[in-house]
Amino acid sequence: MRFDAKAAKQLKPDTHLTFEAFPGLRLEATVSRRSWIYRFKSPVDGRMRQQKLGEWPAMSYAAAISAWEEVRARRDSGEDPVLTRKAAKPVMATTPESYTVRQLCEDFLTGHIERHRDSFGAAKTRQRMLAKIGPIADLPASSITRRQAFELLEGERQAPRNAAVFRSELGAAWDYALDAGRIPEDTPNWWRQVMRGKLRSVGRSRGGQVENIKRVLSEDELATLIPWLPNLSETIADILYMYLWTGLRGGEIVLIEGREVSKEPDGLWWTIPKSKTKNKNRPNATDHRVPLAGRADEIVRGRMKLYGKGYLFPTADSPYIPQKSVQAVVWAHQPYSLEPGQTLRPVLPVSHWAPHDLRRTSRTMLAAIGCPREVAEAILGHILPGVEGIYNRHKYDREKREWLTRLAAHLEEIATRQARAEEAPTPGRTRPTPQLP
Repeated sequence: MRFDAKAAKQLKPDTHLTFEAFPGLRLEATVSRRSWIYRFKSPVDGRMRQQKLGEWPAMSYAAAISAWEEVRARRDSGEDPVLTRKAAKPVMATTPESYTVRQLCEDFLTGHIERHRDSFGAAKTRQRMLAKIGPIADLPASSITRRQAFELLEGERQAPRNAAVFRSELGAAWDYALDAGRIPEDTPNWWRQVMRGKLRSVGRSRGGQVENIKRVLSEDELATLIPWLPNLSETIADILYMYLWTGLRGGEIVLIEGREVSKEPDGLWWTIPKSKTKNKNRPNATDHRVPLAGRADEIVRGRMKLYGKGYLFPTADSPYIPQKSVQAVVWAHQPYSLEPGQTLRPVLPVSHWAPHDLRRTSRTMLAAIGCPREVAEAILGHILPGVEGIYNRHKYDREKREWLTRLAAHLEEIATRQARAEEAPTPGRTRPTPQLP
């Protein structure tokens, strides 16, 4: 086939493109990159081998063909380019004393994290890990003591959730090094033991009080908040409405593309590719089908008219707005984010909530209006646990449409509640009789 840049961009992880005119040349996709690969049968031992030529788009199609011709010519002359490269690669004499924590983490990041996470997540993990290991970075990895592990984690304890993630990543990095034989087999993995179960968040301090921001908004709060949201930008307001009307994760909402939406007999459906969901690494997970009802339907239709089959929530600097930007905007409009006397931006009438609380609110509201547990969990994209998740493979498409439609109607009733209350006459009073001219 001819090279199609659009097809290359849309290539899903673990799939590839081949080119009939150039046998063995392929463009392979992972979650974070597109690589030019030459696959061939070794003239030395008859085994299948492959050699990476470069990455697209840094290496163009023409450059990949040129590299393919060079490597193929060597193969046709009886040489195995892969075996030649391995033979020429110098053997690093690494001893436990010279293999540092920095090297261990670098090997873990390149050998595992960057292969299995998307480019954004891998970059954030690299930045976090290499910054936090500073005090022990140049020490031999096999010499780290329990006390040193404790002191490093203790220094991160002001942010317990982040410290717990850091601890988990270091534990995985030491496991990776042990499996690879880069540190002695008897090296203790203190990160799996030190402060186990003790790095739990107790909430955030605001105004001298510690409070847990994870909560569910009440119907009275929603009656105030929903009509107010247009005071934010249209993009942010639409994303927050999508949280409530679909119950989806913010990371899924911001990545919606018009090409993922289809019109079916019962209305619009959004099929979220497995690679965009939180369950992307779970073998029994599938693409997540979401029926669009009420405002979710209106928002998607309107944005598809503007942006077609591309990302529906673009920004001037990025194809789509990052989820953290949505969180930052909500934070910036909370009353406690303003400096004393500052009134330069609209202040949320309902405070102490984060965007993900809207997803939690939708799930709670589904239960309140009678939605069965299995249907509600299917709407949120949760995989049923244990044996039930293995045997129950029903997709619940009809039920999801029914209950999201009911949820949309319930939310609209809540959204108009305040307006109806303001229009209603005060109890005990009668409306004045209009005077005839």
